[in-house]
Amino acid sequence: MFDVSEARLWGLILGGPLKSMALCPLSISGQLNAFALCYKSRMRTILSCLFLLLFCSPSILAEVDPLWTTPVAPFRITDNLYYVGSEDLASYLVVTSKGNILINANLASSPPQIRASVEKLGFKWSDTKILLNSHAHSDHMGGAAEVVLETHAKNMVMDGDVSVVETGARTDFLSPSRNILTYAPVHVDRVLHDGDTVSLGDVTLTSHKTAGHTRGCTTWTMRSHFPGEPVGTTRNIVIVGGVGFWSEYHFVAAPGQPVSYPGIAQDFQHTFSELRALPCEVFLGAHGAYFDMLTKLKRYPQAGPRVFIDPAGYKEFVADAQETFKKVLSEQEAAAAH
Repeated sequence: MFDVSEARLWGLILGGPLKSMALCPLSISGQLNAFALCYKSRMRTILSCLFLLLFCSPSILAEVDPLWTTPVAPFRITDNLYYVGSEDLASYLVVTSKGNILINANLASSPPQIRASVEKLGFKWSDTKILLNSHAHSDHMGGAAEVVLETHAKNMVMDGDVSVVETGARTDFLSPSRNILTYAPVHVDRVLHDGDTVSLGDVTLTSHKTAGHTRGCTTWTMRSHFPGEPVGTTRNIVIVGGVGFWSEYHFVAAPGQPVSYPGIAQDFQHTFSELRALPCEVFLGAHGAYFDMLTKLKRYPQAGPRVFIDPAGYKEFVADAQETFKKVLSEQEAAAAH
């Protein structure tokens, strides 16, 4: 038997809000699509069993995941990259010579927690000059308006998610939906496009449009030096924006049921192609569960930041997510043909 507390992982693996999920008459394999994002076979087994419990217990789905709101002590990843999020909702501080960059404002309730983590590390909240994000769902953008209000940071968003951010999720392609929570709208200062770079001081990040989860879902890459490694040596860092989906996502048109948005299947296919091509040594993501953060943190006191060097874990994560997408796409194609 597994502990019911494993239910917290449902929201982590979806890569989107943990809300009252609409149960639909898909096959069990279709309903299980979200779970393949956990790349360890043991966890896949646990989650498969867990799904059956959740399917019969909608009240569990309505709970707010405590891992999203439970603080974790902030920690250093590389010379200029720090984790300032919660136990699962990832937020990153990139420190530069001209001010700092924050990636992900998280929930509407998250800015005080993120600010406390930034200040605990010895940095000034007011030095936040740029706000970036993984995608436009409320668990990553809900706190953006507050962060911008407090820091006057420039809000930069990938094309495809701009209108969603500026309407507080009201133009999300799944809206209206119980799975898409609205949040305070926030003005976008710079519209990003696939491959655009964001530079501040001596740091440059590259945006990769990895759409599907949202139209403007963004994976960020950068290079940075690890403490203790030879001077001039840098590592390839990948912060995955999201590759999940749930039963409301429709990749194939069927009678009375259009695709979620035109080109969504092609977007997912491009995303997996893009992610496979990225050189990755340091595997990070919009949710700590993507890269098994809590487990790796247990080794952090002895091993330090090197616990996040995980190219094999990255490849497995992407491969599992792609396989799940292919399976559900094939299932939807078969259903539409009948």
